[in-house]
Amino acid sequence: MHAPRRTLLSSLLLATALLGASAGHAATAPDVRELMSPEEFGAAGLGRLTPAEIEALNAWLIRYTAGEAPVLRASSPAVREEVRKSEATVIRSRIAGPFEGWSGRTLFRLENGQVWQQRMSGSWRHRAESPEVEIRKNLLGMWEMRLIDGGRQVGVTRIE
Repeated sequence: MHAPRRTLLSSLLLATALLGASAGHAATAPDVRELMSPEEFGAAGLGRLTPAEIEALNAWLIRYTAGEAPVLRASSPAVREEVRKSEATVIRSRIAGPFEGWSGRTLFRLENGQVWQQRMSGSWRHRAESPEVEIRKNLLGMWEMRLIDGGRQVGVTRIE
């Protein structure tokens, strides 16, 4: 691998690990294709990787997140600052209208006008009328939506 590509990939891997999957998705292995937006994935040049290279990247991401990412949270000033900023942002609203849970790429329209989309696979059935939600970044920088009543949460990405 050429040095510029290796540097880009190393930077991307660090960023991806820091923004990796949440503990709430333990049953689903992190996949950079789901963790990153299509724009981030393309800007990082990952579209040029083969499926085998993507799988190798995902395997590394799991090992890195388990081992090195927690160390960086404690030792890197840049990572500590990012964690501080992410912990300061909390969005509270309600889902507009009837809610029936999520299944795959569910869209969540909030009363505040924002639209969020489920970021990883998984499903959960629950009926409620305009339930209150809280959206915040998790410890690794990815957004999660939590239903206030019941406490269930799902990884989300803002689309509007």
